[in-house]
Amino acid sequence: MEAKGDKDRFCGQGLKVKQDNRPEKAEMTKYPRSPKALLGGIAHLGRFIDKIRLRNAGQIQDYNYITVGFDKYLVDFLQIDPKAFEQLVLAGGTDEELLAWVKTNSRKPSDQEIAQWSQGLLSSGPKDDAARQRFQGRLDEIAKKRAVLIASLPSVSTWADVIELDEGRM
Repeated sequence: MEAKGDKDRFCGQGLKVKQDNRPEKAEMTKYPRSPKALLGGIAHLGRFIDKIRLRNAGQIQDYNYITVGFDKYLVDFLQIDPKAFEQLVLAGGTDEELLAWVKTNSRKPSDQEIAQWSQGLLSSGPKDDAARQRFQGRLDEIAKKRAVLIASLPSVSTWADVIELDEGRM
């Protein structure tokens, strides 16, 4: 654990970021933290922070970003300005500082609303044929990346689990 006031801080699961917000290449991790990692009880918020940092560092161009997927659902739920939040993250805010900003600048959902929204996000799966095809396509890509048959992958039914599977946490 880093002592308070250290010149470096960590992004998600291992991205070491210098105080001036420049990631140290030797410390880079490939993925943002899990959408299941709650920050202030809010699913995906920590991952959103990591994605902003990693994208700025040139590490995740191919990820959905801000305007689609879980990022968009989070921004819409909290009713925050994504560009203002992005700038705050890039200015070097800690998770605690960013959470405080969210609590001040969001629509101020209750703890119950946050819990329900987070549970809904994490338990959501494909809801129509087009989404089921995208879901299956993601599983196909993961199996190819791992050089295994789809049948050998753990069974998943939610988008959050597909992310976990894709990023090697399952």
